[in-house]
Amino acid sequence: MMNLTWTAIERLRQLIGEHPDDPVVRITLRDVDAQRLSLSITLEPAAQEEDEVQHIEGLTVALDRASVHRTNGMTVDFQTDKGFTFVHPPTEELGLIMPSSN
Repeated sequence: MMNLTWTAIERLRQLIGEHPDDPVVRITLRDVDAQRLSLSITLEPAAQEEDEVQHIEGLTVALDRASVHRTNGMTVDFQTDKGFTFVHPPTEELGLIMPSSN
């Protein structure tokens, strides 16, 4: 499950208030290369059939079902000077073993 900080929730609510025809928050993941992801947030009029939908503090958040496992434990934050940021928990918190880069 994805988490949103209160500042991210407040900012998303503000954006939806400014764009009431697009009440669904879509988070999109794209592979940049083998090591990096690109994440984006857009507002859309409705979730798609292939989406996993989460309801977080009154917000409807849609993610492509195939990407859900990649956002597990991720936190979306908002800071005025940085905008939206995506923070992944340390891999040991997820029980993952990462290969050594040595």
